[in-house]
Amino acid sequence: MAMDDKTRTELEAAAFRRLVAHLQERTDVQNIDLMNLAGFCRNCLSRWYREEAGKKGIEVADPKAREIVYGMPYEEWKAKYHKEASGDQKKAFEKAQHKHG
Repeated sequence: MAMDDKTRTELEAAAFRRLVAHLQERTDVQNIDLMNLAGFCRNCLSRWYREEAGKKGIEVADPKAREIVYGMPYEEWKAKYHKEASGDQKKAFEKAQHKHG
């Protein structure tokens, strides 16, 4: 079935919203876990959002982009949910030589 651009964009937007909602619910998953498994994290996602807005001439400050992805101010999320990475997590990160997406 052929899909028009408007429908494709709507589906992509809905999928993005579901991904963001899922990440907001999964506060047990740390950014380093995401980086080690998928090569990107919540901060990458918020930066991509900010950069895409910029391409449209819309300025979104980094704290606002992070709030969209985290569902709250970044500092609040860190205080509530951030855990120090374990030695194994740090080793895996270094081994993969990840750069934020």
